[in-house]
Amino acid sequence: MARGEAYITGIGMSEVGVRLERHPLLLTLDAVREALADAGLKPEQIDGVATYPGKMPSFLGFSPVSSDDVIEALGLTTRWHLGGAEMTAQLGAISAAAMAVKAGRARHVLCFRTVYEAAAMANPADYPPPRRTELTGASQWTAPFFAISAATWVAQYATRHMARYGMTREQLSEVALNAHRNAARNPRALVKEPLSAEKYFSARMISSPFCLYDCDRFTDASTVVIVSAGEALDEVTATPIRIAASAGSVERYSWDQAEWPGSYPTGKALWEHCDYGPEDIDVAQFYDGFAFHPITWLEGLGVCGIGEGHRFIEGGTRIALDGELPLNTGGGQLGAGRLHGFGFAHESVVQLRGEGGARQVPGSPRVAVATSGGGPMAAALLLTRES
Repeated sequence: MARGEAYITGIGMSEVGVRLERHPLLLTLDAVREALADAGLKPEQIDGVATYPGKMPSFLGFSPVSSDDVIEALGLTTRWHLGGAEMTAQLGAISAAAMAVKAGRARHVLCFRTVYEAAAMANPADYPPPRRTELTGASQWTAPFFAISAATWVAQYATRHMARYGMTREQLSEVALNAHRNAARNPRALVKEPLSAEKYFSARMISSPFCLYDCDRFTDASTVVIVSAGEALDEVTATPIRIAASAGSVERYSWDQAEWPGSYPTGKALWEHCDYGPEDIDVAQFYDGFAFHPITWLEGLGVCGIGEGHRFIEGGTRIALDGELPLNTGGGQLGAGRLHGFGFAHESVVQLRGEGGARQVPGSPRVAVATSGGGPMAAALLLTRES
């Protein structure tokens, strides 16, 4: 293992559910304990903490736990920590942790993302929904037109792909069908059975071209990833996975202004920081808050040309577990639950370690790409197994 490098050495996940009664901080600590046990580390060895987007009192269900909360609950002494929304996207927190350990600012950084949106909606007294008395910022250009959901914003990108490149709903459906098939093999996933094409096409429309099954659902869960310095690997017991490269981008935070989703510049930039290329990807964990997102990542990363992503996934065989590029092997957010990006890093490590069980990709995958984001902001990690 190389000095000056960053590795994922521990992963953990809490119970994943809808309207869970367990407090979000306790869900976070559940995932932390699992990640520490996985890495063979003790709390006193953690000297860094990172999260996205930090605690949001104005939207508590979206992000109810801060770095400070975790530091206090575990009694940690940290040399470096962060928590904020002003970064590229969710996986940007893991990228920042990698930079911190490479710079010698920390040895073991605990990275987490906790979501509690389903439970918060069921308990508005303790988790009040965001309310505004006036429209400011970017919302003044969307809310008056009832465009208050990302389903509406992302649907515009998808509609353009249909008009410009000929994407069909039949092709788009393969993302959801594949996600449900894989989720049914994942004991921790929300979805427990495959989705039929008949059920997909009979579902109600949400925002054309997206139907119900093209959209992820509010979930309650916490996901933890521990990032360690190469110099500290003698302290861990799990198989380390190297963070070989990372990238991210933001093109104006206003969703209605960016010409292309952030997956395009981010995908291109990822290969500029390593000796790998799109042909080296063994397993892909692409953000799928909406079914269209993975198509943009296929194109942005150069797996296929721009405007060709829908043809790449047509029929579903290429993205199946035994296909050319296995996609979202744990079920992604459409099947496993809305873990808001961090689930893709977690599943990448599971696959590269060969611990996927019924959903394990055949052979011995050594290179994975995990991504997050799909509007004007995005982040990506290139992960590799070296032994």
